[in-house]
Amino acid sequence: LDVINLQEELDKRLQQRQARETGICPVREELYSQTFDELIRQVTINCAERGLLLLRVRDEIRMTIAAYQTLYESSVAFGMRKALQAEQGKSDLENRIVQLESEKKDLERQIQDLKAKCEAIEKRESERRQLDEKKHAEEVQFLRRSNQQLKQQLESILTSSAANAKK
Repeated sequence: LDVINLQEELDKRLQQRQARETGICPVREELYSQTFDELIRQVTINCAERGLLLLRVRDEIRMTIAAYQTLYESSVAFGMRKALQAEQGKSDLENRIVQLESEKKDLERQIQDLKAKCEAIEKRESERRQLDEKKHAEEVQFLRRSNQQLKQQLESILTSSAANAKK
């Protein structure tokens, strides 16, 4: 009879306090805890040993639940720390990407500048080489003409000396 009254009282209180039927509900947890304490009280009146055993079981269950809550809270905190670290790491990597892209553009610009300088130097050296070859060809031509003239002079001197020697 006491058990039926206790059960009806529990159901009435669950409805009055609008406890959720599923999931984690502090109201439902409190009402069940009060009901369990009342059951322990009633059993203890009839048999003290059973009552003490139920007290030990209740205390062990509460410690286990507290340990699970602590574990849950620490895992949530750990997850949040990891999420923040990942977000920070992502932000750092995005900044690094921007920095590297800027460096890449600078290096590409330097490459273009150096290519332009290289082409200008090659063009200038090509022009200088052509000018040197032209000067060299003119000098060779001049020396050939000078050599030809000297040969003609030498031949004319030799011919006139040979003619003078015959006389």
